[in-house]
Amino acid sequence: MPLPSSSTPAVQIQQFYDKGLAHASYVVRSGRQMAVIDPGRDPQPYYDFADEHDVEIVAIIETHPHADFVSSHLEIARETDATIYCSKLVGAKYPHRGFDDGDRIKLGTVELHAINTPGHSPDSISVLLLDEMAQTRAVFTGDTLFVGDVGRPDLREDAAVGGHTREELAAQLYRSTRQKLMALPGTTRVYPAHGPGSLCGKTTSPDLDSTIAKELATNYALQTMTEQEFVRVLLEDQPFMPKYFAHGVQLNKQGAPNFEDSVRAVPRLSDAAALAPGVLLIDTRPSAKFRAGHLPGAINLMDGPKFETWLGSVIAPSEKFYLLADTQIQLDAVIRKAAKIGYEANIKGALLAPTLLPATSPTLDMDQVRAHPEQFTIVDIRNRNEEPQLIFDDALLIPLPELRERVGEVPAGKPVLVHCAGGYRSAAGASIIQNALPNTPVFDLGEAVLEFVPVA
Repeated sequence: MPLPSSSTPAVQIQQFYDKGLAHASYVVRSGRQMAVIDPGRDPQPYYDFADEHDVEIVAIIETHPHADFVSSHLEIARETDATIYCSKLVGAKYPHRGFDDGDRIKLGTVELHAINTPGHSPDSISVLLLDEMAQTRAVFTGDTLFVGDVGRPDLREDAAVGGHTREELAAQLYRSTRQKLMALPGTTRVYPAHGPGSLCGKTTSPDLDSTIAKELATNYALQTMTEQEFVRVLLEDQPFMPKYFAHGVQLNKQGAPNFEDSVRAVPRLSDAAALAPGVLLIDTRPSAKFRAGHLPGAINLMDGPKFETWLGSVIAPSEKFYLLADTQIQLDAVIRKAAKIGYEANIKGALLAPTLLPATSPTLDMDQVRAHPEQFTIVDIRNRNEEPQLIFDDALLIPLPELRERVGEVPAGKPVLVHCAGGYRSAAGASIIQNALPNTPVFDLGEAVLEFVPVA
């Protein structure tokens, strides 16, 4: 979704925002040339912009190998002959040109300069936009600096993505912010790669851009503190890490296959097709329809604003799965969302809901919950950093991303009641537990959980 642009006679900056992944990418246009910074998986918006403004895509810049979405940098380069720029520290497997401290790209009458800003990842760069008078106008900060936050430093600890400790990267981030970004002119516009809801930070502002002066005044991570204090504060209460993040980094270092070709390659099955035993089935229909009838063993992960994030949190990148939806339009939509995190090749087949849906979910007696919650085993599937206290006394806290691995901890002696914070995740949680405890009634509290949340 393109957002309003920032422009002068010499340059135009256009932000494209994917709300589902809280991801911001950018086009910088000067004269008849344009650069794309941190593109999403679908390259079409950038092609449309180039056609609309009759300009040539000459550069694609990756601020780092992203964990939370798959980039179309390689596809755009193949389609347009544009050059991909990234830090030499990435170890990129695709054709590219190194873009590090001192390197610059001439774009029309302006220049784009690289500055190494490690911390979120060891290979992170930020990109300065200098106008025709060599004045710094903007900085594209990737996941190094957000509005109101900085990037999390704990996503590269796995050996598969570098084996860098969070403490080491947090210290690098302290130096990157203090020595480089905070030294920029206060009027410099700040354009980050993520906005509110991103799992690449923890307290991101609802604003999608800022200035260095505003961040110096309001961003908690840029206030006066020692390196040790910064590391401690930054590492507190970081959000969970979805299962697909390391896979995303590796795929982005390699370069992903073409988006539309990958989506078309997903097998479409008839609703009467026999499904292979032991393969996960993700039913993306609304929870009410799922409770009324579904295929045995299905997980009810409803299509919604954060579907792709939860898909990559519940399912590991090594797992195959089927996708089920009500209509062809809805099925195509969830396939494309899966592709945004590089999961389209994991889809063994996509199908519409068959007429015969033999399994049902039990109906919850809300009066019983209000009067006797102790008669249920209550499973709270919120994440640890969401709320400081349980909504129900003695609830069993198992965050949804851990539930499939820890479902054996749920006892079968009483009916099970599953809740999250607002009703979306509990549908998935209840279906996962029901599959593990087929002889125990499992109830989804859904949106009714809001009735029990303590008033602040």
